[in-house]
Amino acid sequence: MNVYTTVAEMRQQVHAWKKEGLTIGLVPTMGYLHEGHASLIERARKENDKVIVSVFVNPTQFGPNEDLAAYPRDFKRDSALCEKLGTDAIFHPEPEEMYQNACTAVTMSVLNETLCGKSRPVHFGGVCTVVSKLFHISGADRAYFGQKDAQQLAIVRKMVKDLNFDIEIVGCPIVREADGLAKSSRNVYLNEEERKAALCLSRAVKKGQELIHLGISAEEVLAPMRQIIEAEPLAKIDYVSMVDAENMQYVDHVESDVLVAMAVYVGKTRLIDNFSFHV
Repeated sequence: MNVYTTVAEMRQQVHAWKKEGLTIGLVPTMGYLHEGHASLIERARKENDKVIVSVFVNPTQFGPNEDLAAYPRDFKRDSALCEKLGTDAIFHPEPEEMYQNACTAVTMSVLNETLCGKSRPVHFGGVCTVVSKLFHISGADRAYFGQKDAQQLAIVRKMVKDLNFDIEIVGCPIVREADGLAKSSRNVYLNEEERKAALCLSRAVKKGQELIHLGISAEEVLAPMRQIIEAEPLAKIDYVSMVDAENMQYVDHVESDVLVAMAVYVGKTRLIDNFSFHV
């Protein structure tokens, strides 16, 4: 496994692989890898000749008061996990390598105006821009994203369709701890008491999954979910919402495929979780 820190080095390797007619799978990450990332890498390993994992904490997707400086990093650990899973290359650039007096960015409308996009207005523009760059640099045939970041997955799919990227976007299931908490790099921020409190998210997901069916109103699903979270003293709701699974717009009733998503602060840590319902 090789580690590349510059665009030129990464592209040189990609060109060599393409010359051999090899397929490439890309797993874009911000590092501090966990079992959720591992599941993406394993899927990419099965479906491609070569696998690139990008490890880059992208500054453009963080707002001014967000946790860019504190975001967990452990490249040595990330490298060991990637090597163990059969990754062929890690792309690990510095911000200065990715952004050099940049005047160009990719913007998104409609899909980014709800859920996390409403709470974090600069976030998805940063995601679209860096993901576009990674697609070009990696020359990937397929890119792998987790369904825990369901709005991100929908936005990337829409961007790929709208801008005619020649790449397949593969969504992979949420990976959870044994007690139900969705795997997240931010879970490391939680102390012992907060870690227990965070289980209110997965309990709310389970309740929503029990209640949801075709024709039911959104509030009949969301209100009991909110009650579960509000009963936890350490939890503060950012949003618990139901949206159309394709365009991310709020819906009043279940009449098509929907996404039920939430963002909840447990202590100072913002956690997300969701589930989808397919008609």
